[in-house]
Amino acid sequence: MFKQTYKTLFIVLIVFLGLTATSCIDDLSTSPIDDDVVTSESIYNTPEDYRQVLAKLYAGFSTTGQQGPAGNADIQGIDEGFSSYIRQFFTHQENPTDEAIIGWGDEGLPDFNTMSWTASNDFVMGMYSRIYYTITMANEFIRNAEGREEAVIQEYVAEARFIRALSYWHALDLFGGKIPFATEDDAIGAEPPQVTNTADLFAYIESELLEIENDIIGPGQNEYGRADRGAVWMLLSKLYLNAEVYVGQDRYADALTYSENVVDESAYALHNSYDELFLADNHTADGIIFPITFDGTNTTGYGGTTFITHAAVGGNMSAADFGIDGGWGGYRVTPQFVDLFMEDYSGYQTDNPDGDNVLYVPGGYQAASGYTSDWTPLEAATLVSDNNDGVYTGYVYFAEGAEYKFTEGDWGSQEYSNDNGNMVAGGGGNFSVAEGGLYYLEVDVNNLTLAIEIDVNPDDSRETFFTDGQTKSVEDPGDFSNGYTITKWKNLNSDGSTGKDLEFVDIDFPMFRLADAYLMYAEATARGAAGGDVNKAVGLVNDLRFRANGDNSGDITPQELTPELVLDERARELYWEGHRRTDLRRFGLFTSGDYVWAWKGGIQEGQSVSNHFGIYPIPASDVNANPNLSQNPGY
Repeated sequence: MFKQTYKTLFIVLIVFLGLTATSCIDDLSTSPIDDDVVTSESIYNTPEDYRQVLAKLYAGFSTTGQQGPAGNADIQGIDEGFSSYIRQFFTHQENPTDEAIIGWGDEGLPDFNTMSWTASNDFVMGMYSRIYYTITMANEFIRNAEGREEAVIQEYVAEARFIRALSYWHALDLFGGKIPFATEDDAIGAEPPQVTNTADLFAYIESELLEIENDIIGPGQNEYGRADRGAVWMLLSKLYLNAEVYVGQDRYADALTYSENVVDESAYALHNSYDELFLADNHTADGIIFPITFDGTNTTGYGGTTFITHAAVGGNMSAADFGIDGGWGGYRVTPQFVDLFMEDYSGYQTDNPDGDNVLYVPGGYQAASGYTSDWTPLEAATLVSDNNDGVYTGYVYFAEGAEYKFTEGDWGSQEYSNDNGNMVAGGGGNFSVAEGGLYYLEVDVNNLTLAIEIDVNPDDSRETFFTDGQTKSVEDPGDFSNGYTITKWKNLNSDGSTGKDLEFVDIDFPMFRLADAYLMYAEATARGAAGGDVNKAVGLVNDLRFRANGDNSGDITPQELTPELVLDERARELYWEGHRRTDLRRFGLFTSGDYVWAWKGGIQEGQSVSNHFGIYPIPASDVNANPNLSQNPGY
């Protein structure tokens, strides 16, 4: 494993992309961790020296400064925890979509709920600065490796070029193509950098990846945490899949080619458990092609997966269930995202293969919920006592505002009802639910207790909503109880033990994983890409659904394979992994009124926003500092 427990090496250079002191030049400065500052000539010496600096390049995705968890930050002008690459990436890719909504009121952050950010937004500056910090460090590494003939150093160079291409792709996707551009060939600090354009930047990223494809270590052969050829194929696939958005060209056939390379590569396998892909020991899981590694001891900080895990925990959730010392009470999801998991569970009956004792749930909801006549016990949903011990469990599909009781048989048998919120044996008032949906119930008639909570889709293991004490609707984004939250990320190992630290998590962030390649192949095929095999594409989607459902009940047919189906499947499979904004843009849904979600455009019902919000503004400080730069339209 490529552990980032390195000694930070300070390079004496002006990490300068031509930005003046009022812009990112100060933000892009590194600081020495040692008392003795060393020069680039002394640190770029042996192959091991290069390996140490390469570790710093990778660490730029997971750490925020020269020490942890805070202090001596890489980027100035923003809280260090917020400056994390993955934290910023999550904010920009997930927060403005249906997959996430934030309750914190930090200046500029609520703007991502409503898609109303401006060029002076500190978080936009943080993402932009983090991208260029990474590019600058990669340029310096590549510049110092010129002329070195050692094969291992050239392998490192290929990885540095991949890191740079990945960051330039993020810049293209997030900020558009009219951005500062520099490589190892540009003199440091000579003059403000020239600005590229979308077509040239797209072509540059493509050419870089194609050039290093055969130079970088083969698929699955590199140390864990380092890029290999599969990561190159994944990035090419994602570049080509979105080519119509970037440069107005249909490159779906190329997306299909490179995603198929990944799909067919024997070095990668689909892990048999979805849950284990997001645990503290997910470095042991199959199918993660390029992870951003985190370690609760060695990469401490308030970004990355520490942020993702803590930010989703609050309300009635137990922090211990997530292997952490406390929740931050921030992120939930919109009701529209919940609906992507909803299925028609009307008339749902809990299985009872052994003929165990049952408890009927009659009520005024029955006719509206698929259970025939209202208040008819023997036609109602049932709960089952697996051990015939008076403890009954199961699922009931309730219509909105449903009222109900429990009976052991038809009217006249023992019934259980509501007395001011307490279960009583005998006649009394009705229980009720406010929201409609599929509920899981546990009734203990021995102790007269009832536990009930919504379970949106018990058949899909990817559905990780926490609903206890949460409303599905989001009337007030600042109220953590508004909106279901997510239990996908846990600082627990697959054996149930906790990670190394309760504050800083061990969970690696899967930047690229095999399931994404499956769905890119399926989408390219559904869009008519030359060479696409519909049966193969359907099989790949069904493989993911089989893993999610545990059986073939969710299988689709070739006739059902459409781009829109794949888009929804991508949301269910890849949510909170940094894909949603890019996906919605590709389908023309990110800014338009064709699909809206809570608080899009600043109203609870959601509305369209101006198309210029499809990309983020160039930070105003850089536009003012660099005469070559122009602001993105609309800002």
